[in-house]
Amino acid sequence: MPTVAPLDLDGHVVAAAFLGDVPFFAGASGEVHRLDHGRKTATIHDGLLACVRDDATGTLLTGGEDGKVQRIAADGSVTLLAEVPRKWISIVAPGPQSAVAFAEGRTARVRLADGTVREFPESRTVEGIAFAPRGLRIAVARYNGVSLHWVGMAGQPVDLEWKGAHTGVTFSPDGRFVVTSMQENALHGWKLDTKPGAETRHMRMTGYPAKVKSMSWSAKGKWLASSGAPAAIVWPFQAKDGPMGKAPLELGTRADVMVTSVACHPVEDVVAIGYSDGMVLAARFTDSREVLLRRPGKGAVTAMDWSRSGKLLAFATEAGDCGVVDIAG
Repeated sequence: MPTVAPLDLDGHVVAAAFLGDVPFFAGASGEVHRLDHGRKTATIHDGLLACVRDDATGTLLTGGEDGKVQRIAADGSVTLLAEVPRKWISIVAPGPQSAVAFAEGRTARVRLADGTVREFPESRTVEGIAFAPRGLRIAVARYNGVSLHWVGMAGQPVDLEWKGAHTGVTFSPDGRFVVTSMQENALHGWKLDTKPGAETRHMRMTGYPAKVKSMSWSAKGKWLASSGAPAAIVWPFQAKDGPMGKAPLELGTRADVMVTSVACHPVEDVVAIGYSDGMVLAARFTDSREVLLRRPGKGAVTAMDWSRSGKLLAFATEAGDCGVVDIAG
C-alpha cells in the first residue's frame, strides 16, 4: 500500500520536482523547499512564476516577478542565468547543451551555455516555449499558432498557423509532432515530418470541458496525457499520423471532479492523476487499472513529479498541501 509523507506549506505551490531522490517544492511566494535530511528553505525570487526540471543538467530552472532566471542545483545552490529588469519571467524551458529559453511579453530568449543570449521577437505575447528533443530548435506558442526558430541560424521562422490563443507547447519525444494547449478547451497538433513542400498535417483534440493546463508524455513517447476533464485524457501517438482519427483513453474517471495535473511514470505506461479536490490516483494505460495514491485533501493538485526510479511521487496543491508518495509503501 502506498504511504504518504505530508508537507504543509503556506500558499500556492507552483511546482514539485525531484533532483535525484530529493524532492523540491517551489512556492509562488518565491520560496523553494528542499527535503534533504530535513526541510531546507531558501528565497529564490521576489515572487516565483515558473519552475521546471532540466534533466540534462540535473537542476531546476525558475523564473520570477523580479525578472530573474535562476538555476538551482541538487545541493540547493543557486546560479543567476539572466535578468530582465522590471519584467515578469513566467516561462522557462530547458534545452540541450545547457541552453535555457525564457520569455517576457513578446520576446522569447535563449541563453546558450557560453552565456550568449539570442532574442526572438514575436508579433504577439509569448505564451509557451519548448525545445525540440534533437537540436537547438524552439517552438514558441502565441496567438494564432506556433513559431519554429533555429537557435544557431539566422533566417525566417517557420509559422504553424491555427486560429485562436495557444497557451502552452510541447514537442513529442521523437520530434515528429508539436502539440499546443489552447484557450478554447482543446489541444492542437501539427505533424512535422511531412515531405518538403507538402502541407503540414493538423490534429484537433477537442471535447474538453475545461482548459488543459497539464500535459505529460509517456516514457516512450507513445501517449500524451492531459488534464481538463473529469478523467485523464490520454492521446495515442504510436501511429505515423499520431491521434488523427483515433479516440483517446479516459483514465481515472470521476463523475464531477476535474483532473488538474498529470505526470507520466518514467519507466512504466502509467500516469499519476491529480484532481481538483486534492486526490491522486495512478492508472495504467494497458488495462485502466487504478491505484489510490492519496485521498482528497486541501486544494487542487497543481503539480506532480516522479523520481527517476519511479518509486516516489511528489505532489503539490494550490493550498500548500503537499507531500511525497512512496509507491512501494
